[in-house]
Amino acid sequence: MSSTASYWILNSARNSIATLQGSGRLYSRCASSRNKSEWKLFSWIPTTLKNNPPHGSFALPKAYRHTWTEEDDFHLQLSPEQVNEVLRAGESAHKILNLSRVPNSVLRFESNQLAANSPVEDRRGVASCLQTNGLMFGIFDGHGGHACAQAVSERLFYYVAVSLMSQQTLEQMEKAMENMKPMLPILQWLKHPGDSIYKDVTSVHLDHLRVYWQELLDLHMEMGLNIKEALMYSFQRLDSDISLEIQAPLEDEMTKNLSLQVAFSGATACMAHIDGIHLHVANAGDCRAILGVQEDNGVWSCLPLTHDHNARNQAELSRLKREHPESEDKTIIMDDRLLGVLMPCRAFGDVQLKWSKELQRSVLKRGFDTEALNIYQFTPSHYYTPPYLTAEPEVTYHRLRPQDKFLVLASDGLWDVLDNDNVVRLVMEHLNEANRYKPDLAQRPANLGLMQSLLLQRKVQGLHSPDRNAATRLIRYAIGSNEYGEMEPERLTAMLTLPEDLARMYRDDITVTVVYFNSDSIDAYYKSVKNLPSYFQE
Repeated sequence: MSSTASYWILNSARNSIATLQGSGRLYSRCASSRNKSEWKLFSWIPTTLKNNPPHGSFALPKAYRHTWTEEDDFHLQLSPEQVNEVLRAGESAHKILNLSRVPNSVLRFESNQLAANSPVEDRRGVASCLQTNGLMFGIFDGHGGHACAQAVSERLFYYVAVSLMSQQTLEQMEKAMENMKPMLPILQWLKHPGDSIYKDVTSVHLDHLRVYWQELLDLHMEMGLNIKEALMYSFQRLDSDISLEIQAPLEDEMTKNLSLQVAFSGATACMAHIDGIHLHVANAGDCRAILGVQEDNGVWSCLPLTHDHNARNQAELSRLKREHPESEDKTIIMDDRLLGVLMPCRAFGDVQLKWSKELQRSVLKRGFDTEALNIYQFTPSHYYTPPYLTAEPEVTYHRLRPQDKFLVLASDGLWDVLDNDNVVRLVMEHLNEANRYKPDLAQRPANLGLMQSLLLQRKVQGLHSPDRNAATRLIRYAIGSNEYGEMEPERLTAMLTLPEDLARMYRDDITVTVVYFNSDSIDAYYKSVKNLPSYFQE
């Protein structure tokens, strides 16, 4: 196998570290083969800065740096089968069962994840609400560690589900708690490979969830919040609870340390709630959701459902400037980052960008071993009027149509290298290839001779698709294609065999979920509504 791509990547990495050593920067700027540069936090700090950190700088955790010489020979030899094994390790796929008389608008979903960080900082979640209608899909992109993304992935859906419950259901929940009886089940989780061993809130988390539903009970709303309100309040309430949990006195050492890690790391989040033809997407940060649409004439297009909350979003820049004094206009965003530190402008956690300096010092003085806990401690320059960061989501509503074929949710590791249109094209090609493989057995007798003939025909025509999972296909092209969109096996192999401490310089964690819609069910809904009297139609 040619190792040209491997040596190019590794030599470029060597040059990047040499530049970093010479400049003493805490960030590295890595140029990819797509002629696209982006600032990435690089967990290496020069010895001089480690011993004498400047005022307002990071206190970075210990890092492990890969070292090599010009004479080192990297033999990156993965067979195609081994490449597939690595790419498919995080795959999951589920067909949604129709358990009611009303046809489900979701047909199935496929998901996958490829790590660059060790441990991976992305999380994903899929669950159905058992006391209300709807399926929930979420992508959670952590930074500064995985703790916040893990917590949000396990807790956010509960807040949303409780927000949607009727007054009667909430009263049943509260009565069960008061009488120490089993509660009504809230969620049914559909697990992915690598999920945590449980998907239930701990006692501390349940206490906060209970306080939330008690407050909802006090509002005396018979039908509960509407979905937009539920998403807005749930994001902000969970973020508030994450902040409060570390401020409150906790006796249990493990819970206290975990709460600190959750609060001082961060996570962006993008989640979708689908109930019949009603699709709501809530986004805080730079994960993204798009729809793949096929018109009646067969033409495919992309419908974006979210906007990235970063320095390239002019509306987001205007919001930040409105919320802070005019004297800070030039310091809120520096080097395309919030206060020169964080790429996304909305996120859970990251209390060091939300709390006052006094509160941060007060909490951290409680005897935490912040170095052992791998906690990032820093006070950015020009930190005058916190909070600078919010977990308030933007919520988008879309009424599903028969031409809406699929929804893609993904962390920014995918969108950094593939644009919206290319993602739609790749999923469309995946669907076309999958349909091409299905023999029309209704027209021809199904027998062994026919099946053998079809298999041979595929082999001769070279029609075999390497991936049965669309999320895997997207990840494969994200890391293995060149600037022309062509797959380069050597590049793919090199990107998969980079040492752990170099991988993050060239790619991010990538997490993708593709949700396929049942066009027949959606079409049937519109036909049934059309036949109703006008006062029943929405």
